[in-house]
Amino acid sequence: MKPNFPSQIDIRRTLPDKVELFDTTLRDGAQTAGISFSVEDKKRIANRLAEFGIEWIEGGWPGASPKDDLFFELMKARDWNRSKLVAFGCTARPGQAVQDDRGLNRLLESGADAVCIFGKSWDIHVTKALGISLQENLSLVRESVAFLKQHFETVFFDAEHFFDGFAANETYAMQVLDAATEGGADAVVLCDTNGGSIPFQVFEVVSQVKQHLTDQVIGMHAHNDCEMSVANSVAAVRAGASHVQGTINGIGERCGNANLVSIIPVLQLKVGVDCGVSAEDLTQLSSLSQFVNEMANRLPWLHQPFVGQNAFAHKGGIHVSAIRKQSNLYEHMDPLLVGNEPRILVSDQAGRSNILSKLQELEPDFVLTPGDPAVAEALQRIKALEASGYAFEGADASFQLLLHRSMRRFKRHFELVRFRVYDEKRGHHMDTESEATVQVRVAGKMIHAAALGNGPVNAMDRALRAALVDAYPSLETMFLTDFKVRVLTTKEATEAAVRVLVESSDGQHKWSTVGVSTDVLEAAYRALNDAIEYKLVRDNVPPPEAENAESSCQK
Repeated sequence: MKPNFPSQIDIRRTLPDKVELFDTTLRDGAQTAGISFSVEDKKRIANRLAEFGIEWIEGGWPGASPKDDLFFELMKARDWNRSKLVAFGCTARPGQAVQDDRGLNRLLESGADAVCIFGKSWDIHVTKALGISLQENLSLVRESVAFLKQHFETVFFDAEHFFDGFAANETYAMQVLDAATEGGADAVVLCDTNGGSIPFQVFEVVSQVKQHLTDQVIGMHAHNDCEMSVANSVAAVRAGASHVQGTINGIGERCGNANLVSIIPVLQLKVGVDCGVSAEDLTQLSSLSQFVNEMANRLPWLHQPFVGQNAFAHKGGIHVSAIRKQSNLYEHMDPLLVGNEPRILVSDQAGRSNILSKLQELEPDFVLTPGDPAVAEALQRIKALEASGYAFEGADASFQLLLHRSMRRFKRHFELVRFRVYDEKRGHHMDTESEATVQVRVAGKMIHAAALGNGPVNAMDRALRAALVDAYPSLETMFLTDFKVRVLTTKEATEAAVRVLVESSDGQHKWSTVGVSTDVLEAAYRALNDAIEYKLVRDNVPPPEAENAESSCQK
């Protein structure tokens, strides 16, 4: 693929033709605060990484925990075509022969395809943390690597704290790399362990290492404490590194590790360096990111570059108008290349292009022109409603109903007569009981229903559907999946308006609706009303002729 950078920059002068990717999500990423992978989680993530095409997958540290031991035992049955499993460890402990070191022997028993061990490259860590001489540390590095090379085809050496060590004692830091190379290391990996380096520094240091070790594979392992781990990794490749370590979504200790989800498309699509990931596999990058978030029980970062829901979202009318003519006017790349898609947001910043683009996304078979009066009316309604607190960015179903109203295509399936909600608490330690009663009119017939629920909104939802299910049986499959409340302003204290966002599902599809009021139950009703109406519209259920053609929840 042709690299995406100005032709006058001779960037390929020192770039490697190929970079091998080394994923440490299951080891370094697992040290993230708040993340605890089960053995089954680790197994599923490892297999998904292998399916994606990551060349080296670090599984953990054998002997560090029963979980890691069980993981490596289970992974002995792996069946990977392109990927190799790596076990992590450290150089032998001082004061004993390397062949007797328990940690190194646990690596031999792991069943991994390769090993990666770290050693000290900052002189103060050697003398203070390990309490040994600088020369003894060099021997440990050399002999540990050499011992492992007798048993593994591939051995990686992580030079811990290399950039800090290089700044403090350049000669000794280089001697550590020499020792690992003499031991037979297949790659020496320069670690920015404290995450304090910047791209200019990384480029200069890696360039010097590359000149010193001309025939050695140089790697980069960056942490994100200055939010430069991706930039530092790319700078290292620019200087000649051909091995890059990182994690999916940049998870890791403190501020995280270098994010492979960003590094891969930057190197492969922007710079033109082969990362060993096919174009077809690259389209799975977004789903891989989502999968790891799911396994880690983390909410996705909506603004994450390349794969986030808002990475290619457009809100301003001028932007939307431009990308409808040519997408790269406001998109740096085709989002489909990484499995993402453009997203048109509808808000008070919207123009007619937003309306048309969103309509095309939601109803591809329905065509409106920019001059259609329905477009102008929809735009006016949106701006008026958002001025009162509505937000349609996360409520596509409410937006679609609004378009139907503007196009005179909407008729209500029912009319609310009244609703009442009771909350009762008996005793200090008893749970609150919620009960809702509703009265609705369908085709001129009055219907009354009541229901208990886990909270007032759940009770209202159940009562509404209980009242309507005889007339509209498809509502029996519908249920509430999420409910969010946001106070729009605190200036009026308890009189402040609230916005309620409801997510509903019928087991096959999910949709979101919104309601706003100074009364949280009224706001919830408006969102629930739209949710039910949308379900019936989607199911092509005809409304009774007797009902009003305008929805009460948006008056």
